[in-house]
Amino acid sequence: MTNKLQPLSVSTLAPTISLNHVQTCMNNPYPETLTFIGQQRAQSALDFSLGMELPGYNVYVMGEAAHGRFTLVKDKLQAHSKGRPTPNEWLYVNNYDDHREPIALFLQAGQSKQLADDIDSFIDEVLDTFPAAFDNPAYQRKKKKIDREFNDAYDAAITEVEIAALEQSVALIEEKSVVGFAPLIDGKQLSDAEFAELDDDLREQFYEVIEKLEDALIEALIELPRWKRESSEKLRNLKKSTAELATKPLLKDLEHKYAAHIGVLRYLKDIRVEIIDAVLEWLDDEDESDENKEDFDRKGMLTDFFAPNILVEFKEGDAAPVVYEPNPTFGNIFGKIEYSTSQGSLITSYRSIQPGALHRANGGYLIMDAEKVMANPQVWDGLKLSLKTHQIKNDLPYQDSAVGSSFTLRPQLIPLDVKIILLGSRELYYTIGEYDEEFAELFRVLADFDYYLPSSDKLQYQFITKVIEYCEQTLKCSLTEPAMARLLKFSYRQAEHHNKLSARFADVLELVAEASFYTKQDNLTLIDAHHIDEAIEGKQYRTGQISENMLSDIKEGHTLIATDGHAVGKVNGLTVLHIGDTSFGTPARITATVYAGADGVIDVEREAELGKAIHSKGVMLLTGYLGNKYAQQFSLTLSANIAIEQSYGYIDGDSASLAELCALISAITSLPISQSIALTGSINQHGDVQAIGGVNEKIEGFFKLCKMRGLTSEQGVIIPKSNQVNLVLDDEILNAVELGKFHIYAVETVDQALNLLMDIAAGELKDGLYPENSVNGIALARLSEIADIVNGDSDEDEKEQSEES
Repeated sequence: MTNKLQPLSVSTLAPTISLNHVQTCMNNPYPETLTFIGQQRAQSALDFSLGMELPGYNVYVMGEAAHGRFTLVKDKLQAHSKGRPTPNEWLYVNNYDDHREPIALFLQAGQSKQLADDIDSFIDEVLDTFPAAFDNPAYQRKKKKIDREFNDAYDAAITEVEIAALEQSVALIEEKSVVGFAPLIDGKQLSDAEFAELDDDLREQFYEVIEKLEDALIEALIELPRWKRESSEKLRNLKKSTAELATKPLLKDLEHKYAAHIGVLRYLKDIRVEIIDAVLEWLDDEDESDENKEDFDRKGMLTDFFAPNILVEFKEGDAAPVVYEPNPTFGNIFGKIEYSTSQGSLITSYRSIQPGALHRANGGYLIMDAEKVMANPQVWDGLKLSLKTHQIKNDLPYQDSAVGSSFTLRPQLIPLDVKIILLGSRELYYTIGEYDEEFAELFRVLADFDYYLPSSDKLQYQFITKVIEYCEQTLKCSLTEPAMARLLKFSYRQAEHHNKLSARFADVLELVAEASFYTKQDNLTLIDAHHIDEAIEGKQYRTGQISENMLSDIKEGHTLIATDGHAVGKVNGLTVLHIGDTSFGTPARITATVYAGADGVIDVEREAELGKAIHSKGVMLLTGYLGNKYAQQFSLTLSANIAIEQSYGYIDGDSASLAELCALISAITSLPISQSIALTGSINQHGDVQAIGGVNEKIEGFFKLCKMRGLTSEQGVIIPKSNQVNLVLDDEILNAVELGKFHIYAVETVDQALNLLMDIAAGELKDGLYPENSVNGIALARLSEIADIVNGDSDEDEKEQSEES
């Protein structure tokens, strides 16, 4: 027997939370307005970026989800945006010289809507004016004069032919704009039947006369097309002058109103010219009969041709925009053009240009998720180009490649003044920086969100105040002091630290919200500690089917795990499984076998291609430890196999290396290991035990198994001493430890773990030797014996070979 390491006391297994401090904080809410808790480094970076107006000082916010990245960024931006001027409004108008290239205009806040209303009123006035303006007596008088001039020329030509025809006993007939000739006998026009009864000679004579008259008619009307062209041209000029006189006063007031804006004046000047043709084409009903008049939306056509297309608009005094784009596709960021189908072809116009997030955020701030932006190379390339050129990328044919050769647009580019904030993970930040040299030039500011918050009294104060605000404003309920203390412990557990709270404050609010569900079931509005526990247990139950199944397999003997007795070369290791949003610990049997040979320590998991790099590294360190510890006077020669039994998936991490080493030394020395104790920890080649992750889940996983089989007061867990500060165990384990039914040991060296597991002194090295009956002494002797066996056989073979020669 030997003096074993004493188990940890209950006070070291969880952080201490002062109910008096909690009560004081709850009764006196934090005096200042709290928008966010902690993350001073990230807040400083954001303040710096927002204060830098130079190009390139965009921000990459680095951190994991639920750390409050979006909340902090949005609050900072909204507060800073109030001090910035209201951005200009942007709109597109028709380019009447080239409809493919719409013109971009900017106006002050509120003016775009006013301009659109003015143009709409102008269109209404035009519709009221036309076609009524063509009924004006002065217009009709001039139109009749033009018609009369044409008719007079026509009538004179016809009269001349008619006189010549009568002189030859032929009548000129004009019906429905068709001119013909008919023979006369004694002044009477002959019918076809009467004409057929005439003598052949007389008929032939009439034929000859009529043929000459037709030639004369053609000769007389040879100028008719010219007369019609001249008449139409005069009529068209009359309509143009009438339309111009009628529309000019309608635009005069608008030109005076927008005299200070050159772009709008140019736009109105173009309208003055184009409205005349539009009136003649769409609002002139003179030449159309009632049957031929098309039923179309005249105002809609004029609006689509003349009205501005407003992309973004603001109210006077608005803060700079803060825009979050949850789905950063090319069209959602840079805008897009909508198409419609007409007679089987795709058509579009400047009115179909839709704004993107960059348009809406221009003059302000745009927040996006970095992972989603990087998922589409076109988006990332376009965003970089826009930031470098300070113009909103509008390579729309590149976007709409599916449109093919259909009519598309090349809108005039809009100047860009925006600060981009990308929210992304740590891994993505370093990956982008490695593969894209331009990234560092465009995103010069890193806002790094920490995983943890230092647990000062001030931070706890802020934590409590924020929880109370959430409960009162959102959940319409309140909490007791024990419930608040339970929430603090939950946050400590999330952080896995005695002196740090988790930065995942959203998880705390989620837990409170779920606890309010159980509170309402009790017809209460006051959340107590047991409601918090119910919410935790409820989530564990909802997500705990896999862990329960694994525990059931151990109970039924399908998975071999012993929790009492002793065994050689077998030890209970502890593992953590992460499945979805839940994680849980479960014990795993680790076994080792040793025999004479020179194969070294073989990692069965690696050989089976189930062990990943870090796990394989941990096993390789075992050889370094054995050589450094025991093989200073002889060659380390052995064959050993180490396996994690009944594992059928990939294994990674080196937290099993302590357990693997203890199993290996047990196999070397044939000393049995207590199966009542499970252990976890990584080691280095000098035998120091190093910290691991998931220590709480690992302890709880073995405790559940021991509880299921019945606590014997011998059971416990060995953890690295450096993990002691990470212990935040639930009350059930604390009670078991306090009653002496379960033990937790914190070790610093492999020798301390061997002492606990084998109940034999590990032994310290003196004069190159370990005590004979110590663990290390037995291991040294056994390894030396194996080396002699292996090396001795080799010497005999060499001796036999030399004798034969």
